Amino acid sequence: MNNKKQPRRGPATDNVAKFTIKEDGTLLAAAAILLPDHKPTKLKSLLRHNQLAVNGVPSTQFDLPVKAGDELWVNFDRSFQVFSHPRIKLIYEDSDIIVIDKGYGVLSTAAGRPSDDTVYNIMRSYARRFSPHANVFVVHRLDRDTSGLMLLTRTKQARDKLISNWNNMVIERKYIAVVEGKVEQPEGVVKSFLAENPETYEMYSTTDKKLGRLAVTRYQVVKQGKRFAMVELAIKTGRKNQIRVHMRDLGNPVSGDRKYGGHPSPINRIALHATVLSFVHPITGKQVTFNSPVPENFNKMII
Repeated sequence: MNNKKQPRRGPATDNVAKFTIKEDGTLLAAAAILLPDHKPTKLKSLLRHNQLAVNGVPSTQFDLPVKAGDELWVNFDRSFQVFSHPRIKLIYEDSDIIVIDKGYGVLSTAAGRPSDDTVYNIMRSYARRFSPHANVFVVHRLDRDTSGLMLLTRTKQARDKLISNWNNMVIERKYIAVVEGKVEQPEGVVKSFLAENPETYEMYSTTDKKLGRLAVTRYQVVKQGKRFAMVELAIKTGRKNQIRVHMRDLGNPVSGDRKYGGHPSPINRIALHATVLSFVHPITGKQVTFNSPVPENFNKMII
């Protein structure tokens, strides 16, 4: 998916039409097919003035690749306006779901006292710019200091479908972590039941299924350095602090994760990033996949 900024829905007076692209090709070629009454000069003008969007993402790139089934949005009245926030990128949006790339240091939802600086409040404010009763729903969370892809819904119907059938609808969730030390095995699986200490709020692994919930983490070493290793992690069960606990269990805590055995990180953050999110769209039933690049400072740690 293209990671460009996302158009903000305009007022009700905006004349925005949506078309389904019928065949693979380029943005301008698709627009020419779907808008046969528009001359080439008019199509180029729409493109130049940021009035075309693919799957809700505006573009002025005439040769942007598009696929059959993609949506072409056309704002006949004015340029699409874009969402902008220093810690959040809006990757994709339609009438049912929102996918963002969250920066580290941002809470998914308020923990304890209310805060405006959470994903939930920021995205709800965005949704309500032109629709005062609009809402958003958080269907899964990322820890405050974990960055990367996160899914929200715009409707309760979409949220309920995802939550009630999460294990079947979520096809793939992958993370990249920089962990401390040498990882003994190049790949493997960490499996345990995760429980929470009620006094410290820390999660811990147990073999007693009566105390915790099953958590399974698959890992593969991407690159081993002298002090750190870059590891790709795939999870099917999204338990609280799952990756962080399992990396501690493995003897290779995530860099910067002092809560779970790590030391201060040279990049001044927990080195954990959600890089792949693939799921079945709760309304259309189509599989969609999103990718987020590994933070550059992660790579600089592996020497």
